[in-house]
Amino acid sequence: MRVSVEIVNAFIDGETGGNPAGVVLDADNLSTQQKLNVAQNVGLSETAFVSRSEVATIKLEFFTPERQIAHCGHATIATFSRLSELGLVNNGRMSKETIDGTREIIVDGDMAYMEQRAPRYSQVANLEEVRASLRLSNVSLESISIVNTGNSFLLIPLDGATSVSEIRPDQALVKKISDQYDLIGYYVFTTETSLPGRHAGARMFAPRYGIDEESATGMAAGPLACFLHDRLGIDAETILVEQGRLMQPPSPSIISVTLRLSDGAIASLMAGGKGRSTRAMEVEV
Repeated sequence: MRVSVEIVNAFIDGETGGNPAGVVLDADNLSTQQKLNVAQNVGLSETAFVSRSEVATIKLEFFTPERQIAHCGHATIATFSRLSELGLVNNGRMSKETIDGTREIIVDGDMAYMEQRAPRYSQVANLEEVRASLRLSNVSLESISIVNTGNSFLLIPLDGATSVSEIRPDQALVKKISDQYDLIGYYVFTTETSLPGRHAGARMFAPRYGIDEESATGMAAGPLACFLHDRLGIDAETILVEQGRLMQPPSPSIISVTLRLSDGAIASLMAGGKGRSTRAMEVEV
């Protein structure tokens, strides 16, 4: 069986950059193993599979080359951007069915947004092991936190873009710690940004899922926006997160996160950006 895969860059910053995702628009007849095989052959960090749903606009499943995951931000944006481009969905509110329940989606022109839940915070027990995994010395990690709005990420603030760009992680140790705390990965960030009006610049490492580094991570930008609001006191309804600029080679990305507050607390959020289709390929399974 030959499977058609669209390659769509999500969270593009301006007209370029972003994070490429595979998108299979007709996955009704594919088994779980076949979906994993497709993701492995595509070779990107995530591939999304669209199927019919009885409870949402579409059913959306996500596979890395290693395994299935519950949510993927850039692959969600890639999928709905492509569906919108093809005229298969209209502007407005819709939803996706995932293995973790349904989530709201909004398509507004060339922007697509996905719902994430209220943040849950937890801590790691061994800060020195985290420090060793990033090969850091003489850097305080007291303010790091695990944050989950659908997936868990370890958020690690550093002073300045140079500190973030110079990170050379011990991927094996990052994977070990990620396994221990059931993390997607590390989100290392600074509040120093490349362009004014933005709130943070980040890098993401997820070797547990076969991703040494990713250029745009919507499911991590949501937790980071919550952290910036709740822990660093950034009082903004919409928070802009740069990613991909500090990796090599750069692939500039921008993720827009709108916080939904209830009595001053984050009740949910919508994370979104722009997607652009770049090419198509076929995979034999």
